[in-house]
Amino acid sequence: MAASARGVATFLRFNARETSGMSKKQWPYPPIVAHRGGGKLAPENTLAAIDTGARYGHLMIEFDAKLSADAHIFLLHDDTLDRTSNGWGVAGELPWDKLSQLDAGGWFSDVFQGEKLARLDEVAARCRQHGMMANIEIKPTTGTDAETGRAIAQAAAALWQGQTLPLLSSFSFEALEAAMQAEPQLPRGLLSHSWDTAWKAKTRALDCTSIHLNHKVLTEARVAELKEADLHILVYTVNSPDRARTLLKWGVDAICTDSIDIIGPDFR
Repeated sequence: MAASARGVATFLRFNARETSGMSKKQWPYPPIVAHRGGGKLAPENTLAAIDTGARYGHLMIEFDAKLSADAHIFLLHDDTLDRTSNGWGVAGELPWDKLSQLDAGGWFSDVFQGEKLARLDEVAARCRQHGMMANIEIKPTTGTDAETGRAIAQAAAALWQGQTLPLLSSFSFEALEAAMQAEPQLPRGLLSHSWDTAWKAKTRALDCTSIHLNHKVLTEARVAELKEADLHILVYTVNSPDRARTLLKWGVDAICTDSIDIIGPDFR
């Protein structure tokens, strides 16, 4: 099921307005991003979540990716399996043949019982099927930052050929640095949960297209400061329509939301 024509029209209107702005870096992404695929309506980081996001017309999803012990790239937010599957322990310490047997949907509801952990290649195919763009958050297992950043960048460059380049992001400077060295053409966004006074030096060192911030740390003045530095701004996780409108009015480029049924692709 492709994203809605109405959503596409909204994105084109927004993008036309954006490209007339001051930033020299390309930003082909829509203003609303479905958090972990399906927000609060589906088990996060699964193919079912992506399908849910598409069903609501979303044009872009965010998801988390890491490496298995045998270097398969799969989707999972936490270091451990306990919260979002019927497994337990550190996910990155297990091989894919073990991870692939887990149930990643039953914790959310019986409707999603049997949903599996998703591999990055499966996700790329599903994004292509739905005509959706992607923000891949690199989530390294402790001690594997560079390895994970490099592997995900290389895989993303290959899997998204012929499509809008995925936006890579991470809290890990080392992971983004490795991604930059491996596939410099992929856009990068540095994640920060707090206001880091070294943001300018870090984003310049990584040649970032964007900075991804907890929306609570932003003010209108800070948005202006970031835009002056030629950075696009993605914020998370915004579930209040009023707050979303304020952030967009300030000049924030993209809002990541769990409320994908309320803050939809036509939101403004």
